[in-house]
Amino acid sequence: MRKFRLTAEPGTRVLAASPTTIAAAARCLAAGGLAAFPTETVYGLGADARQGEAVARLYAAKGRPAFNPLIAHVADVAGARRLGVFSVDAERLAAKFWPGPLTLVLAKRADCPVSDLALAGLDSVAVRVPAHPVAQALLNEFGGPIVAPSANRSGHVSPTKAEHVLADLRGRIDLIIDGGPCTVGVESSIVACLDGPTLLRPGGLPRAELERVIGRLLLTPAALETPLAPGMLASHYAPKTRLRLNARSVHPGEALLAFGPTAPHADGPTLNLSPTGDLIEAAANLFSHLRALDISGARAIAVMPVPNEGLGEAINDRLARAAAPKV
Repeated sequence: MRKFRLTAEPGTRVLAASPTTIAAAARCLAAGGLAAFPTETVYGLGADARQGEAVARLYAAKGRPAFNPLIAHVADVAGARRLGVFSVDAERLAAKFWPGPLTLVLAKRADCPVSDLALAGLDSVAVRVPAHPVAQALLNEFGGPIVAPSANRSGHVSPTKAEHVLADLRGRIDLIIDGGPCTVGVESSIVACLDGPTLLRPGGLPRAELERVIGRLLLTPAALETPLAPGMLASHYAPKTRLRLNARSVHPGEALLAFGPTAPHADGPTLNLSPTGDLIEAAANLFSHLRALDISGARAIAVMPVPNEGLGEAINDRLARAAAPKV
């Protein structure tokens, strides 16, 4: 690993990978910051998977248009077992390909610490154990799960060098750990191990190698009603309770999902996405507040308007999908 290096770019530090700078990146993540780092596939933009507000900042930095589920990176299989439930197929794939360019989508554990926002409100969790030595060192230093989508603006080409990250995210993130060029250069293969092993995204591992390990053909996303993975059209968390959007008042029997310092009177349960009108805080609270109001016993949930700017666009996208008629 190279010695500490610091650019003069305002707002985003670029640090050559070393034990000292990896420790600095771990401290940054623990404080809710954003740090990019290399994996064997592409550079990832890291945030503490357990901090909803940090995850919301990550979405904002990337300009990600909707809340798609993110991959939680962990140091080893033991760390993965703290997040998800392993099927027989998952056990075989993890034993063969981890650490490496494979992501497994697992049923989440009841005590899974990954934030609802990072999970997109789903009951599954995407997990990977990367092989890159810098990623491994950072995960071990940090001691918890790190979500890390590709470290680029949404829609841009994925970054395989630190300079690619800086070109896209200069001033939008806290630091970049420069560990040299990535060796694989394409994102991880994603296999869902839920109802049946399904290749959700081709990537760094060929389909044939994956099928050889599990001893059968992988299903395709078209065979599932709701294929779920980063990089795909993600389903959403839809509460059982009906949502009424853009509510200016609250009807009898309704709960209230408020936003901002001024909320209408409500006799029923009330939660505020952000009393100060902060869209990052609102994004971090969205799924957990919906879950809480969904089990409150209210006949409907009145949802106050949220500005359709910045992260508000993604919040409104999710609310609109959650309010859509159930099929």
